[in-house]
Amino acid sequence: MRTDLTRRGLLAIALSGTALAALPGPAAALDLSTARSLIDRLVEEVNRIINSGESEQQMFVDFEAVFVKYSDVPIIARSALGVAARSASPAQMAAFTKAFQGYLSRKYGRRFREFIGGKIIVVDAHPLNENFEVVSVAKLQGQAPFDLRWWVSSKSGRDLFYNIIIEGVNMLATERTEIGAMLDQQHGNIDALVAQLKVSG
Repeated sequence: MRTDLTRRGLLAIALSGTALAALPGPAAALDLSTARSLIDRLVEEVNRIINSGESEQQMFVDFEAVFVKYSDVPIIARSALGVAARSASPAQMAAFTKAFQGYLSRKYGRRFREFIGGKIIVVDAHPLNENFEVVSVAKLQGQAPFDLRWWVSSKSGRDLFYNIIIEGVNMLATERTEIGAMLDQQHGNIDALVAQLKVSG
C-alpha cells in the first residue's frame, strides 16, 4: 500500500489524542541548543544525500541509515502500531520495528528525492510542551519554500527526533492511520503486516 506524498497529495492531519500515549515524555537532559544542533546535523546529511547523484536504491539505504541514527525508531514504530503493540510479542515487536524503519525510509526517501537540486535550511527552534520543535525550510527549484518541523526528545537516553511535520502533515498521525489500515487488511496478523511492510513504501 502506497500513499501519495507529493505536495498536491499532502493533507493536514491533526495528531489524535490516542497517538499521544506513545510519545516521548519530558526531555530532562535536552535543551534548545542541543535539539537544534541535532537537526542541523541531520539536515546536513539529508542535503548531502539528495544532491549526491546516487541511484534511488542507494539513497534509500542512506536515508535508512540517517533515520536510524537520528530518530527514536522504537517510539515511532510503537506509536504507528497503536493498541496492537500491547499484544505483540517481543520478537514480533522487534520484527515490526525493523520492517517499519525500512518502509518509512523508502516512503519518505521518495518524498525527499523531490528535493533534488534544492536545500533544507534550519531556521528556528522552540519548546514544544516538554520537548522541542526545530523548524526547517525546504527551498526547491521552481517552487515556493515550505516548512518541515522536527519534534525532538531525549526520553530514550539520547537526543532524537520522533516526529516530522511536512507542510502541516503529521508523520505520527499519518503512519498510525496507514499502519492501522494495513493491519486491518491482514486481519490483525502482525507477522503478515511485517511481510507486507518489507515490500511497501
